[in-house]
Amino acid sequence: MEDNMVEKNLIDALRLNVPVLRGFVAAIPEAELTRRRRPEFWTIHEHLGHLVVTQVMLCRRIELFIKEERPVIVPYVPEDRPKPESSAAKSGRELVEGFARWREKQLGLLESCPPGTWAKTAEHPEYLSYGFEILVRHILLHDCYHMNRIEELWLLKDEFIKNW
Repeated sequence: MEDNMVEKNLIDALRLNVPVLRGFVAAIPEAELTRRRRPEFWTIHEHLGHLVVTQVMLCRRIELFIKEERPVIVPYVPEDRPKPESSAAKSGRELVEGFARWREKQLGLLESCPPGTWAKTAEHPEYLSYGFEILVRHILLHDCYHMNRIEELWLLKDEFIKNW
């Protein structure tokens, strides 16, 4: 029962990230999405584009766990700054909806996993231990990291924005 609660809580949290992201991005003026606060910082738009692009990779990892007994994970190394052509033509709203479509696909996979999938482990060269539950938790934490960064870039005064 305890394991099922962890799974349920993670799935529920992943589901809730969509309306949270949709709601606060809708409140950000479109001009703010592409404003670069400092040369080394991503823009809000770049964070949104990154969130969409990584959902594709994360969906593939979920599928890998479902298909293989002990998958070997290839590390994902994002570029220093997302390529402008990957999402520049899209509005913030379009990017959020792209994120929502990929999240829906992920949720469908997570909710229909064969028995035992949540207990599977994998080989990942960057981690001492890696498994399906860790992957799902990483998806959640990755969302939250970028959503937090977006909110900081939107609302914080320059002197309070940190380099992380």
